[in-house]
Amino acid sequence: MESLPLGPPFVHRNMISRLRLVFDNFTLILIAVVAAATFIPAQGIGAVIFGWVTNLAIALLFFMHGAKLSRQAIVAGAMHWRLHLLVFSCTFILFPLLALALRPLLLPLLGDPLYLGVIYLCALPGTVQSAIAFTSIARGNVPAAVCSASASSLIGIAVTPLLVNLLTNIEASGTVSTLDAIGRISVQLLLPFVAGHLMRPWIGGWMDNNRRWLKNVDQGSILLVVYTAFSASVIDGLWKQVPPSALLELTAVCCVLLAIALFVTARLSRTLGFNVEDEITIVFCGSKKSLATGVPMAQILFTGAAVGPALLPVMIFHQIQLMVCAVMAQHYARRNNPAMAA
Repeated sequence: MESLPLGPPFVHRNMISRLRLVFDNFTLILIAVVAAATFIPAQGIGAVIFGWVTNLAIALLFFMHGAKLSRQAIVAGAMHWRLHLLVFSCTFILFPLLALALRPLLLPLLGDPLYLGVIYLCALPGTVQSAIAFTSIARGNVPAAVCSASASSLIGIAVTPLLVNLLTNIEASGTVSTLDAIGRISVQLLLPFVAGHLMRPWIGGWMDNNRRWLKNVDQGSILLVVYTAFSASVIDGLWKQVPPSALLELTAVCCVLLAIALFVTARLSRTLGFNVEDEITIVFCGSKKSLATGVPMAQILFTGAAVGPALLPVMIFHQIQLMVCAVMAQHYARRNNPAMAA
């Protein structure tokens, strides 16, 4: 069979596909929103209006998350307790221990505001949609991924504030009290989530049939919260606290954290005798951190100028994990398939 020519059009398409692994549309819009908040921050009555709209958007976001959660998927994956225990241990124990172990290096390198952001990143639950998507692409244990990722998100509502409190001097770090934070998170995040899940018998089919369109609502809510949070932080002097060199150092720190998490999750899953499908689920659920949960929760946990620096590590880590996990998912998918490996 005659081979197809690999001329300029093929090279151009290949370059575009590779670039899209690095910068998807949402990432570009996210960068634009941060730039908008930097040069045109919401102030005065505008900031008040954005604050109210943001609270409504957060409630809608978690209502949708609850409505998307299938009870059948929970039952199908819930019995795999060893896998879930390992995922939760990596999410809520391994990451915080890394933040503590690296403190002597990270604190002088990044300074107090960004180091607090790294602690917050390490205390967050894992992602839901992207962890499930990458597990599916890699041909892993999807029912277990649905159960583990969803449970991680719910557990994080209570565990994340406790971990932030445990790992920081809460009175000096620009955070609110733990009990107050858990109460506000329960009202603003957990109640809409539960309401959405209880409504699933009536709206679940519509949600499943409109996932592509609803993804825009999902992402729009995150963008709105980012704009509101960064506007307040910019007004309080965010970019005086965080120069460009600090962003480069923070990016390197996020790369190291992700590399350690990926290595440990893969190694532990093999050492403990999990099969390849379960290993894929553990790697993609146990090494990721949720931007969708992290952005609105930061609005509740942090006050004033602390919000922006707290969000920067989450946003950078989120993009890096998407790029790396996209490549890993394709690599896993090629196993035992010579046609795909070719």
